[in-house]
Amino acid sequence: MRSHLARFGFTADHVETKVGSLSGGEKARLLFALMCRDAPALMVLDEPTNHLDIDAREALVQALNAFDGAVVLVSHDAHLIELAADKLWRVENGTCTPFDGDLDDYRATLAEARRSASGGAEKAGNGAPSRKDERRLAAEARARLAPLRQAAKAADHHLAKLHEKKSHLEAKLADPKLYEGSPAQVTKLRQDMAGLDRDLALAEAQWLEAHEVLEGVEG
Repeated sequence: MRSHLARFGFTADHVETKVGSLSGGEKARLLFALMCRDAPALMVLDEPTNHLDIDAREALVQALNAFDGAVVLVSHDAHLIELAADKLWRVENGTCTPFDGDLDDYRATLAEARRSASGGAEKAGNGAPSRKDERRLAAEARARLAPLRQAAKAADHHLAKLHEKKSHLEAKLADPKLYEGSPAQVTKLRQDMAGLDRDLALAEAQWLEAHEVLEGVEG
């Protein structure tokens, strides 16, 4: 049971914690842990990352990728979809059909549709744009979004590295043998942890800003 909870970020420090004392993100993680514990064949999740903190989002991604059953995921969280989904479906005009492509293709399709709609009045007498024009518009949309996607991915990578460093530090500080040695070493590790927590707070703010900008442009 404790091993299962650990997959969702609940360490030994949480064993005696009452559910009412958990944060909103921790309660959400606990709910996902309970759902997965029952080993259902299918889970339907509607905007599961709403109100989750960054740690909870990463725990959810890991849990979804480790889940043996099927998952139907409804979400506007592009980061979650890219990491967890292996098939996309498009809901439009009362229909639901498989989308042949990834999120980048879908974004380009949306951008192209917006461009076509905004220029519809001017092109009304000239017919639909050619395939060449559609490819050009899609390429232009990808080019505009590329720097924002790169910034978001860089923020993802930086944040993941900091979390990895924190995990290593936490493991060192949790080792009883550490406290049998030099007190200066313990002090140094605690100072490193304090500095890392500050770096994480800044990185999380940058992560949120990068993804909010990207999602705002993508609509």
